[in-house]
Order: sequence, then C-alpha cells, then structure tokens
Amino acid sequence: MMEKVPYIPQKSQETNIIESAMQRVETIMKDVVASDVKVLTEASKHILQAGGKRVRPQLVLLSYAAFDGEDFEEAAPIAAALELVHTASVVHDDINDHGVIRRGRPSVNAIWGRTFALLTGDFLFTKVYELMAPYGELNVIFADATVALVEGETLQASAVKESNFTRQVYMDIIARKTAALFKAGAMLGASLANAESDQIEAMGRYGFNIGLAFQIIDDILDLIGDEEELGKNSGQDLKQGRGIAAVDNNGDNATNVLDSVKAKLVDNIETATAQAQHLVELAIDELSVLTDSPAKSQLIDLANKIINRTH
Repeated sequence: MMEKVPYIPQKSQETNIIESAMQRVETIMKDVVASDVKVLTEASKHILQAGGKRVRPQLVLLSYAAFDGEDFEEAAPIAAALELVHTASVVHDDINDHGVIRRGRPSVNAIWGRTFALLTGDFLFTKVYELMAPYGELNVIFADATVALVEGETLQASAVKESNFTRQVYMDIIARKTAALFKAGAMLGASLANAESDQIEAMGRYGFNIGLAFQIIDDILDLIGDEEELGKNSGQDLKQGRGIAAVDNNGDNATNVLDSVKAKLVDNIETATAQAQHLVELAIDELSVLTDSPAKSQLIDLANKIINRTH
C-alpha cells in the first residue's frame, strides 16, 4: 500500500484564507462600533475606514494558523479586538499630540474636537470587552498588554514633561506602548490554537521583538518620511520630544531636542536601523518552534517587511 502523504496547503491557498479572515476582522470592527449615539458610530467608522497596516490582527491570525488553527471565525474577533485597542490608542495619541492627520485623512480630533475624540477612544476601548468576553483566560494576555500600553503612554508623557529621554527610557516606552500589543497578538493566536506553553512564549518573544523593530522604524520614518506617504503629520514625535531622536538625548530639555537630532541625524538613523534589523533577526530565530508551513513563511515575511517599509 502506498504511504499516505500528508496534505500541505500551498502558500497561495493559505494566504487566501488569511485574507478572507482579515476581511472578517474588518466587518467585525465596523459592526461592533454601531451605536445609537450617532457621533460615536461616525467617529469610530471614520478612523476604521481609513484602514491602516493591520499588523496586529495579522499576527493573531498567522500565529493561529501556524499551530494548525482552522476555525478563523473563532480567531477573527480576537484579532479585531487587538486592532481596536490600537485604534483607540491612536485616537487618544492625536489628542495628546494635536495631530490633525491620521492614516491619510483628518484625525477624529481634527473633525470632532478633543472631547469627542477622547470619548471615541474610550468607546473603542470598551468595545474590546464585548469582543473578548467569550475567551476566558485569553483575557489575561490581553489585559497585560493593554495595561502595558497605558503605562508606556504615561511614561512617554512623563519623559517629555521631565525632559528625561535617555536610550533606556525610550526602549522602556516602546516596549510597553508598542511591543506589548505585538507580543500579545502572537501569543493569543498560539494560545487559541492550543500550542504548548514554550511555543506560546517563543511566539511572544517573536511578537515583542518585531514590535520593537516596528516602532524604531516608525520613529525613523517620522524624521525622514514624506508626510503624504506616511498618512500622518511627520515630525510630530520630534516636536513632542520623543522618537529615535531621543534615543541618544542625555536628558536635554525638550526645546533642545531638534538641534540635538539635526547634529546626530545620520548616525542615529544608521544605528537605529541596524538595531531594528537585529531585532527582526532575533524574532525570526524564535520561529524555530514552528514546523515549516505557509503560515511560518508569512510570519518571516511579515518581520522582514517591517524593516523594509516606507510608511
């Protein structure tokens, strides 16, 4: 009798599955923000319809698929919840930063004002509870990430106020405000697919490292990127006294940050880019816990795209 060869889906087939699941994520997000309070629905849909990179929900779905998860209808609400947390945070960021452009269109803050932007961000955060209610212990992973996000944003505001942007402070901030959600996305997908604990932890390290790299590249682009291509106000982080500019700032007051950056710009960018590259390499190494599959290949591709992006 001929030995039965296990079927391995082609990359294009699994890619289509992930794309279909991502479409479901979009539908879930737009459906869940429906409210009879008109301004909340309109403002929420405004920021959601602007799109975005959607890296965080992709992490959930790809991690889930990498451990042979098949029920993407079960995974999609978790992916949607993670993206809603991120979206809520950028709505609040635009209040703090006085940002008027987000994802290539006027920010919620620019159209509806600070009060309604604040409430819209709160509304998006609370809708996460609705999506995550059925998922039991996965909420522990989710809660850890959202707590870290708020801590990171708070540390950032404190560092600006106190003119205390050292390399260590910068790395602590981006670890919490950005990398924590990436880590959670990878862990949530693996956990939902019933991966072993060591595999879940490895996926967490993968997500954490690409999250750090993502923010470093984001800060580089904020310094040198084209505003139209970025889809947001370029230089906003610099004006607020943060970003990679602050990595080498030894606590100079915020008004001196711009001059400091101009003096060190080229070296700073080269160093930061190399650091991001190293973090991506560390992340990819963590994927050794996975067997070869289209999902693993896509996770590697996702990591590499993070350091090669232009917006």
